Amino acid sequence: MRTIAIILTLLFLFAFHPLGVAAASLEEQVLQIIRDHPEVILESVQNYEAQKRQAQRQQQQGVLKELANQPQVLTGASPTKGAQDQALLLEFSDFECPFCAMSAPAVRQFVEEHSEQVTLVYKHFPLTTIHDQAQAAAQASWAAQQQNKFWEYHDALFAQQEELGETLYIEIAQRLELKMEQFNRDRNSPAAAAAIQADVTLGEQIGIDRTPFFVLDGQVLDLPLNPAVMEQLLKTT
Repeated sequence: MRTIAIILTLLFLFAFHPLGVAAASLEEQVLQIIRDHPEVILESVQNYEAQKRQAQRQQQQGVLKELANQPQVLTGASPTKGAQDQALLLEFSDFECPFCAMSAPAVRQFVEEHSEQVTLVYKHFPLTTIHDQAQAAAQASWAAQQQNKFWEYHDALFAQQEELGETLYIEIAQRLELKMEQFNRDRNSPAAAAAIQADVTLGEQIGIDRTPFFVLDGQVLDLPLNPAVMEQLLKTT
C-alpha cells in the first residue's frame, strides 16, 4: 500500500501541478520523494524483473513442451552420461563461465546418485560476447568427444578454468593420450563449429540468455541447483 501511495503522489504531482510551478521545482519535488523512499524504486525494479523472468520462464516451458516428444532433437549427437533413454537432464554450459564450473560438482554428484534414472545431456552454449575462450574450449572438448574422452576433457577444463587457452587445450589432450593430429584437425574443423552452433541454436530456440541453464524432464531448474527439488521431479516422471 505504501508503494502505491507514493506512486500516486508522483502521478498527482505530474498531472495536477499548477501551471505557474517551474519545471525545475517540480523535478526537485519528485527527486526528493525518491530520495526519501529509495526502497520504492528498488521494489518496483524487483517486481519488474520478477514479472520479466516469469514471462521468460513461461515461454521457455512452452518451447520445451513442444520438444518433449522429440527427444532426438534434445539429445542429438551430444555427449551423454548416466542411464539411456531416461529422464533427460539438459545442461547448457560455457567452459569459461565461473557459475558453470561451480555447478559442475553438484551435477556430477546428482547424476552419479541417480545413474539409473537420469540421462545427462551436455549442450554447448559459449557466451562469445563476454568469454573469448568459450568457443575454442567448446571445440576442443568436441574434438575430445570424437575420441570418446569428452567427460574427462570437460572435467579438466573446468578444473583449470583460469588457464583456458591454446597451451591448456594441448596439455589436456596429451594428458588424456588423445591422437594429437586428429585432435587438432577435429577441433579446427567446420564440423566442430557446426556442432557447437547447433547447440546454440537449440538454446536460443528455448530462450536461453545465460549459463548455466538446466532442464530436468522438461522443467527448467532454478539456480543454485536444489537436489531435493530435482529428486521430487524424478518421482513424478
